[in-house]
Amino acid sequence: MLWDPGLNQGNLVVVGGLIVALLLLSTRAKVLDKSGLAAAVVLATVVGGLGHWTWLMLLLSFLASSHFATKYRFEEKAAKGMSESGDGSRGWTNVVANGGMPGLVVLVAFLFDAHHAGLWVFAAAVAVATSDTWASEFGCLDDRVRMITTLKRCEPGLNGGVSPKGQFAAFGGGTLIAVLALCVAFATGGDPLMGNGRGPLVVLFAGFLGCQLDSVFGAVLENRGLMTKGTVNAASILAGSVAAALLLGFP
Repeated sequence: MLWDPGLNQGNLVVVGGLIVALLLLSTRAKVLDKSGLAAAVVLATVVGGLGHWTWLMLLLSFLASSHFATKYRFEEKAAKGMSESGDGSRGWTNVVANGGMPGLVVLVAFLFDAHHAGLWVFAAAVAVATSDTWASEFGCLDDRVRMITTLKRCEPGLNGGVSPKGQFAAFGGGTLIAVLALCVAFATGGDPLMGNGRGPLVVLFAGFLGCQLDSVFGAVLENRGLMTKGTVNAASILAGSVAAALLLGFP
C-alpha cells in the first residue's frame, strides 16, 4: 500500500510524516513565513493525499532547491534590491503562484484515475517553477542581461531580462525535476519512460518553455502593470503544464 497512489493508509501515514518534517524544517530554516507555511501545508495535503508521497517529495525538492538558490549570495542580491524578501522567506502568494497548478494537476489525476500520466504533467508544472526560480535567483547575478523581447542590454533583475547564467540555471532546474520524476516512476511501478522516453523529455521541455514564457510575460505585461509577479508565475506554469498534457495525452 505504501506505493499505491491516492487515499490509502500507507500513503497517508508517510504524507503526514513529510508534512511534520516540512513544518519543523521550514520554520527552522525560515524557508516560508507563517502565511506561506499555512498554504504549503494545505498544498502538501492535496498533493500527497490525492497523488502520492513521492509526488510530494518532488514538490519539496523544488522548495528546498529554490531556498538554496534564494540564499545563494543573498547579501549581494539584497544590496542590489533583488532579494525575495528581507530574510529570503516566501509567503502564501508565492506558494499559491508556484504550487497552485501542480495541485490542480494532482486533483485531475485523482478524479480521472490517471496517476501514471499525471505524474509527468505534475513534474512538468514543478519543473517550470524550478526552472524559473533558478533562472531568476542565479541569473540576476550575471551582468550579461538582455531583454528577451528585443535582445537589447538591460539591467540585471529587470522583468523579462535573460542571461547566459540564468538560461543555464533554467535548464539545470528542469533537468533536476525530470531526473527525480524518472526515479519516482521507477519506484512506484509506473511507466518510467512514458511513451518511448517522452516523459522525462517533456518535463525538461515544458520546464524550459515555461521559464521563457515567464520572461516574455514579465517583459510585455508585468512591466506595464498588467500582471503581478505571482500571476506571471502562475500563467507560465499553466502554459508549461498544458503543453505537457497535450504532448502526453493527459488525462
